[in-house]
Amino acid sequence: MQQFYSLDKFIKEGEQISRHCDTVSFDLFDTLLIRRIHDPDMVKPAVARYISRKALADKGKKTWTWQQVQKLRDTFEQEQRQETGQHFDDFEACYPDYMNRVIITVFGEQDEQDEQDNDRLLREVTDYELAMENSVLVPRHALVAWLKRLKKQRKKILIISDVYLPATHLERLIDHAGFLDQVDAVVSSADSFLAKASGKAFPMIRERFALHYERWLHLGDNPVSDGDRPAEFGMHSLVLRDGLEKMRKSLAKRYYNYSIGQPFYCGRCLQQIMLPLEAENVPQHPLYVKGFNVFSPMLAAFIHGVAEHCLNAGIQRLYFFSREGWLFEQVWNRIIPKLYAGMDNLPKVSYLYVSRMALAPASCGHAGLDQEHADIVFLPPGNKDFRDVCRVFGLKAEPFINILVQYELEQETVLSPLHEGFLPKNRTRFNEMLQDEVFQDEVKKQTLPAHQALYQYLEDQDFFAQPDVALVDIGWLGTIQRFLYRSIAHRADAPRCHGLLFGATRGVPYPTTPANSITGIIYDQDRFNLAASTLLYNRDLFEETCRAPHPTLNAYRLTQDDKGYKGYELIFRHEDDAIGHAEKEQDRFFEPLQQGILAGVEQYAVAATILGYSLNDVQPWLNYLLVSRLAFPKTCEIEEIRQRHHLDDFHGQHKASKNTAAKELWKCSRLKLRWRPLLRTEFFLRLIKERLCS
Repeated sequence: MQQFYSLDKFIKEGEQISRHCDTVSFDLFDTLLIRRIHDPDMVKPAVARYISRKALADKGKKTWTWQQVQKLRDTFEQEQRQETGQHFDDFEACYPDYMNRVIITVFGEQDEQDEQDNDRLLREVTDYELAMENSVLVPRHALVAWLKRLKKQRKKILIISDVYLPATHLERLIDHAGFLDQVDAVVSSADSFLAKASGKAFPMIRERFALHYERWLHLGDNPVSDGDRPAEFGMHSLVLRDGLEKMRKSLAKRYYNYSIGQPFYCGRCLQQIMLPLEAENVPQHPLYVKGFNVFSPMLAAFIHGVAEHCLNAGIQRLYFFSREGWLFEQVWNRIIPKLYAGMDNLPKVSYLYVSRMALAPASCGHAGLDQEHADIVFLPPGNKDFRDVCRVFGLKAEPFINILVQYELEQETVLSPLHEGFLPKNRTRFNEMLQDEVFQDEVKKQTLPAHQALYQYLEDQDFFAQPDVALVDIGWLGTIQRFLYRSIAHRADAPRCHGLLFGATRGVPYPTTPANSITGIIYDQDRFNLAASTLLYNRDLFEETCRAPHPTLNAYRLTQDDKGYKGYELIFRHEDDAIGHAEKEQDRFFEPLQQGILAGVEQYAVAATILGYSLNDVQPWLNYLLVSRLAFPKTCEIEEIRQRHHLDDFHGQHKASKNTAAKELWKCSRLKLRWRPLLRTEFFLRLIKERLCS
């Protein structure tokens, strides 16, 4: 028996010995396949949670907590091992035997139909456990490549494992790893209860395959099972004691142990499990890496929190909003079915085409334009006068000229305090005009078609078919939801709207009612979280990161066919102008970032499922990511990811007299970022002051 602490030397020596051998056998786990987790038993609680959810979904069955299911599994497995030890040298167990007992105990067995159901449940649980195993198993690229070379040399390739999974189950794991076709046979101690640990497996395998010990090379990672025992029979044996792999598992174990008493390390442990291994770890675009390491945990945790909120509130219908919702829906489809596998009451989800520009006119079709919503127009510094009001709410200005004259206003009268020429009395006159019935009648007349078109679109989306809906958006003021709810609030069948935002900045008070509310998942100004508030440093970055590749929605248009039937169509912004081309350029620029995000959330789902984490568990780590990446980024990081173009049709083309760019860290010049060492601290202290005073 020889031991090696380097994979290269291990393979090099194996190649020399294999020249004189007809058969080469490999241990499977920690040799050909390594795990992302440090302890293989970490898969078991995830399976217990799956069974617990299945039991809860099975009407009339006793409710089992996952801890009870896990204890039951451990008990039955241990009982079988004790029984096996009375007849065999190895205290082995067979997964289908003891797991079937778990299924019968949890779900019951009374008649033939129940027995068939239990067989089905056993298959489903087995499929889930193997899927979880596959999600944490990664083939050792160099060893698998060597195995394939050995197969080309016409060696007999065997895989031998001491494990509770039968060979048929191991074959599914190997097939998923991609090299089952290179293996002549798979042998598991679960089938015969003869293991490598006692040495009993080797005579059985020799007789089964008519092998010769002296022409048989065995490779593994255990000095006893894979080293001493085969050597006792005169076999060649090599043991891999990979120092780098041991260090990686030790690091993962350390973070896991830290997380038990220090919540900050929960997220760090999760990201350690997410990291790519072996052949997965290849050079990628810098933005791909940033998407995988920084944005994917944030967005996955956000969608995780959305699912928790919906399940706690019993919400069965969820709509992803605006252009950011396009990516959110993809994240949901990648992580939620894994995080809540076995659950039968997950919300139905779909993507809703909405935007502020499309909803603003529709919101006036029934209720008109009030001061509260008119004031929203002048929040962006690019909006200045009545022409911007008309642009935002889809109004034609000409019919309002006489009304403006009555209130001593013109279309060009400055109504925003951010622009030169603003007089408070003009804003007062404008507010008085909003109370004029003639003005409101004209507003309703012009916006009614958009209002009706929106109704038809929402009805096609089954929006009015349930009492509660969750509306998921990036944030920040909840303007889109405000306009949407105002459009439907008067209807008797209007559902209660639960807005779930990535960040709720609440710069404008939201008209919260039991029928219409918003909640910030990662950040909410109503819940003091100084670290999470650093996302205010660059809200545009999150919008650009999550933006859909399709153009923004401009309007809902009412249509009419030859027979007089009124339908609707969605009007999207044209992409053939300079702004459209700039958007496409921005999309191409951020494409690697989104690819990294989608790859990262897949691994988030695996890690969070294994660890059983919720949003609250990873929130401290997310706070660290926000502070380190947004409040204290390196200059090169800002230059690498700073958006090139940001389209906001809600924002007008006027230039405010007050320059706000200097007040934002991410808009500072490269010279200032590099040569003012306390610049980031200054901005952070300013943030602390603002949050404490708000």
